Amino acid sequence: MNRYVVLDTNCLLQSLSRRSTYYRVWEDFILGRYTLCVSNEILEEYEEIIASHMSTVAAKIALETILRATNVLRVDAQFRFGLITVDPDDNKFVDCAIVANADYIVSEDSHFNALRAVPFPHVEVKRLQEFYDELMMSETINT
Repeated sequence: MNRYVVLDTNCLLQSLSRRSTYYRVWEDFILGRYTLCVSNEILEEYEEIIASHMSTVAAKIALETILRATNVLRVDAQFRFGLITVDPDDNKFVDCAIVANADYIVSEDSHFNALRAVPFPHVEVKRLQEFYDELMMSETINT
């Protein structure tokens, strides 16, 4: 099953290190086991945050990997839904998920809890551990 997923920046950051519990999330992306949905705004934030937490070299490598991957869906969200009011900057992930018709957003950010109260457009949010468990489960089923 090919999932269309939007990864919040913090979740991507947690998955990049081989020493991380969640490295499997990055590894499965590289192996094409899910489709990563991104917008230019999201890519810019990825680059900025990875560079500030790791290094500019790590940011460049991660971005190049994403941009060259065939399992990436780049979207341009022309309409701003404004579903998260507490931290409007998070809306770039929500808008991307809606436009890409993503299965869900993976995030640890509590601001995304506001989406539970929005009946339409419905945007599902999963925690990083849930997504990781799902990836592990699908490998077990496929082997």
